[in-house]
Amino acid sequence: MSKLFVSCDEANHVCDKNQYKEASLWEKVKLNIHLIYCGACRKYSSRNGKLTKLFKSDKVEVMHNAEREKLQSAFEQELAKHHNQG
Repeated sequence: MSKLFVSCDEANHVCDKNQYKEASLWEKVKLNIHLIYCGACRKYSSRNGKLTKLFKSDKVEVMHNAEREKLQSAFEQELAKHHNQG
């Protein structure tokens, strides 16, 4: 395959890197060429962009560590109950 054309796996990897500002200019060029002819990767890229935008917005609330640990403990207790029943 030509160095200009990439597989969907590589395109998705570059898309992820691009999301975190880690993709090189050449990788971005190859990604954009791939997105011209691949609808599935365009959809993946679009969803990635929306997800990034969502997490950067003020609408995202973060669970505090104490709450997370309490929830995790309750989950593990319930999981242990189900393992002991089986």
